[in-house]
Amino acid sequence: MFRNLWHKVIGPAFRRPPRFQVAAMCYRHADCPEGLEVLLITSRDTGRWVLPKGWPKAGLDSAGAALEEAWEEAGVVFGSGDTAEIGSYRYQKRLDGGLPLDTVVFVYAAEVRALSDDYPEAGQRERRWVLPREAARMVDEPGLQALLARVPSLLPQPEIS
Repeated sequence: MFRNLWHKVIGPAFRRPPRFQVAAMCYRHADCPEGLEVLLITSRDTGRWVLPKGWPKAGLDSAGAALEEAWEEAGVVFGSGDTAEIGSYRYQKRLDGGLPLDTVVFVYAAEVRALSDDYPEAGQRERRWVLPREAARMVDEPGLQALLARVPSLLPQPEIS
């Protein structure tokens, strides 16, 4: 009875709402069946493959914060094209003490113009261009896997001149 009371009444009263982060799904058009590649980077702590992401930043909207993270973590230089939210996923962020934090990540797609070799976290991460289906296999988070698998249908196709 106490367990039922805890799960239905007491526990939810102490549960915090999920935190949120923003991520940049950086892409470039490529001569391949899917028509594009996405950029993955390694995390600094575990070396997992991830999208550039971080916490919201004062003075920037969510899309702007995502693009700023992509610059800081991967040296991404964007063109003047639009940035669009293409979805979100949930994961358990591990804080420094090991405590899990339920986190929702809002993902913004933006076309990459270039990659710089001189950026704030240069030398701390690996960068790799991969097909979306390969990216979906490389990341750990199921929600991000599903989003990456759908990327070709979520992005505008290049204009044919």
